Order: sequence, then structure tokens, then C-alpha cells
Amino acid sequence: MPKESFLVNRIKSVGFALKGAFLLVKTEASIKIQVCLAIIVTILGFYFDISNIEWIVQILAIGLILGAEGLNTAVEKIADYIQPEYDPKIGFIKDVSAGAVMLVAIAAAIVGLIIYIPKIF
Repeated sequence: MPKESFLVNRIKSVGFALKGAFLLVKTEASIKIQVCLAIIVTILGFYFDISNIEWIVQILAIGLILGAEGLNTAVEKIADYIQPEYDPKIGFIKDVSAGAVMLVAIAAAIVGLIIYIPKIF
């Protein structure tokens, strides 16, 4: 079987990544909420005409949250696959993963407040 070219492999990788992102949004309630919030703050960004730096920080915050949510979902699915029954060690792993998402979300909320509170008031 001939080896596929680098370009073909990259295109396939992007396809798998898009499929994963679609599955994440389709199946996970938490990511749906985060996507809705991302859309809202994006609309607010246009409404309040935020600066380029504010856009950069906002986009990074959105990306970090969505990425962390995706990784958290992957950790939870792997943990459930490995040990479908309750296990305190698996529970610890899942709690730590969820806690990491919460920390990113808190940081993103603070970023949002720093950007938007002066514009609202």
C-alpha cells in the first residue's frame, strides 16, 4: 500500500479534528453553553468596538475555554471507558479535569469583566 503524502495526511487530520469539534458541540451540554457565551461576547465585542488587543485576549480566552472543555470531555470519556463502575481514583481524575476547566472559565470571566465593565459603565 503506497504511503500517503504529507498534504493528504494533513487534510485528513483537519477532517478528523473538525469531526471531533462537531461531535463535542453536538453531544456535550457544557460546550453548548460555552459556545453560546462565546457568540454573545463576540457580538458584544462588535457592539462596543473593542480594541485589537482586547479582541486578541478575548479570542484566546474563548479558545482556552473551548479547548479545556474538549480535553475535559476526552478525559471523562476515557475514564468511563476504562472503568464504567464508580471508582474513587477515576472520580479524582474527573474532578481534577473539571476543576481545570473551572479555573480557565474563571480567568476568562475576569478577562470579560476587565474588557466590558468600563464600556458598560
